[in-house]
Amino acid sequence: LDNNLREYFFGSDGTTRWMAQELASSLPHYRHMDIDIRDQEGVFRLFRQESDISLVVHCAAQPSHDWAAREPLTDFTVNAYGTMVLLESVRRFAPEAVFIFTSTNKVYGDAPNSLPLIELETRWDLAPGHVYSQRGIDESMSIDKCMHSIFGASKVAADIMTQEYGRYFGLKTCVFRAGCLTGPGHSSAELHGFLAYLVRCLVFGRPYKIYGYKGKQVRDNLHSYDLVNAFWHFFQNPKSGETYNIGGSRHSNCSIVEAIQI
Repeated sequence: LDNNLREYFFGSDGTTRWMAQELASSLPHYRHMDIDIRDQEGVFRLFRQESDISLVVHCAAQPSHDWAAREPLTDFTVNAYGTMVLLESVRRFAPEAVFIFTSTNKVYGDAPNSLPLIELETRWDLAPGHVYSQRGIDESMSIDKCMHSIFGASKVAADIMTQEYGRYFGLKTCVFRAGCLTGPGHSSAELHGFLAYLVRCLVFGRPYKIYGYKGKQVRDNLHSYDLVNAFWHFFQNPKSGETYNIGGSRHSNCSIVEAIQI
């Protein structure tokens, strides 16, 4: 399901039409559905028609902090209500299916800034010896008493609801709190997908604007291959209401596949 709202968010750089066409031409069993995940009746209708759904991977989102502040209602309905529609579709029509949700490390808001950070020549890093310094922030960090941004708050709502559908209704749901994801299929734009966008600027001679304090923010990038590999391992051994941190700015968990297998 993809109605190309990304082009509405980010302009022609963000369009996903080219990828939909590539998938349709290269994968004989691929079917593209131009449905807005906020369209409850449209999504319900599709789930009713499909009798053998075994896995739902939910990656749809409005993913930009700055854009969310322009249209908070659009951001919230896509990120929170759209997730609710998908969860309820699984509960009603495919309760045995595995539901994987790509959340974000931004559910922690600015709480990581309270950690003992050290300014180095090219980056900020955690003080050596801190409990998070070797493997990154884990799921024990609180998401309360901090500022999330409008985008972060809408993703918190979707994140918690996905957990609740697992714990309350017993569905096989999992939340993957990702940081910066990248890969060859990224429709990068200035407000989202900075690594691929940096390469695009270099290739086409565009100016690249650095956002943030001194340009020293750490942005660990997780390749799409590794992300999908983590999804696959959870699909093979699903649980209910699980949460995993899987990379990002000082939020890395290098043993994600090992943790899922355990």
